[in-house]
Amino acid sequence: MGPTLGRRMLFATICAVAVATLYVAQPVLARIGGDLGLPEADLGRIVTAGQLGYLIGLALLVPLGDMLDRRKLIAGHLLLAGAGMALAAVADRLWLLLAGLALAGLFAVVVQTTVACAADLADPAERGRTLGAVTSGVIIGILGARVLAGGLAALWGWRSVYVAFAVLLAGLTCLVLTLLPADPRDVRPAYGEVLASLGRLFRERLFLSRGLIAFFLFATFGTLWSGLALPLAAEPWHLSTAQTGLFGIAGLAGALGASRAGRWADAGRARLVTGGALVLLAASWSATGQASWSLWPVVVGVVVLDFAVQAVHVSNQHLLTTVYPHRTSSVIGGYMVFYSLGSAVGASATTAVFAAAGWAASSVLGAAFALCALIVWAVDRHTATETCPAPTDRCPQRAGAARP
Repeated sequence: MGPTLGRRMLFATICAVAVATLYVAQPVLARIGGDLGLPEADLGRIVTAGQLGYLIGLALLVPLGDMLDRRKLIAGHLLLAGAGMALAAVADRLWLLLAGLALAGLFAVVVQTTVACAADLADPAERGRTLGAVTSGVIIGILGARVLAGGLAALWGWRSVYVAFAVLLAGLTCLVLTLLPADPRDVRPAYGEVLASLGRLFRERLFLSRGLIAFFLFATFGTLWSGLALPLAAEPWHLSTAQTGLFGIAGLAGALGASRAGRWADAGRARLVTGGALVLLAASWSATGQASWSLWPVVVGVVVLDFAVQAVHVSNQHLLTTVYPHRTSSVIGGYMVFYSLGSAVGASATTAVFAAAGWAASSVLGAAFALCALIVWAVDRHTATETCPAPTDRCPQRAGAARP
């Protein structure tokens, strides 16, 4: 029997809270800098510390889920991420703040362990539905973090943000130990074997194609959400940080709507969902590209973009966990390396392009990333058709023959 509604909600909440720890610093950077007396040049290090820890955790910690009891692993990672948040809350020097955020980022990879655990507990016929519900928590955490952090900081200062998340993570630790089933392992592979298995994934077609799609997918996601505030703060809008944060609500609507993608994946339509959503993703930039002239098209574009991103992301994870059922943690961790790199590329590229040529150029960049993902999907679909003349989303018996 698959996870109950209560467990799905717990998994989604873990993902939302854990991933939010990587983003809550963004709306309060100026307050942190003013309180600690930091120059603007040092503020970027605050965000980078958590992201760097996260990237290390993807490679070194997530594969542990294929070796150890996932209930204890999730609980331990939540507790240690909470310790990082608590350290950041009391930091009075930059190095101490960075240490706390790096620790929290390192163990924020509990998100991927949670997704893998949910996929393993789900019945095969409902795996997509479960992944859709759980992965929605990730998008909610990313988009909601900015709104929540801005509100808490306005009421009680930036340290209250980190105190609140430390408490939330500690509470989730208790819930995990109480509500999740034990996950004993009869056979426990060596850590070196698990890492070697992860490395071999990067030579397999299905994994590489879905990873490249994820790279471009989250590059376009990062292009929007790291760059949208720039035209909204400029003429003619001059929106405040709080007003800009409200666009995250539109993103949440799109992300929540995409939970339907999990049901489509369960029905064997993950391949079609991916292609259709990538077309929508590219088209959404024709609306968000109008941010310098009109706001309503931007709202529509944000909803469509976040729907498309979530739909592709769920479809990717459904296919990968179906084809690699005995190493779900490793495959999810490796896949998320592409996600992390794509987000970083999109975030850094959009600010540089905006500074040089404005939001219209940033929109072209975002659309180009989306088209690159569509090209990867189309090429891989053609390759799979030659490998498997009558493919379906469940036809592959080997990763190399998997149908996208």
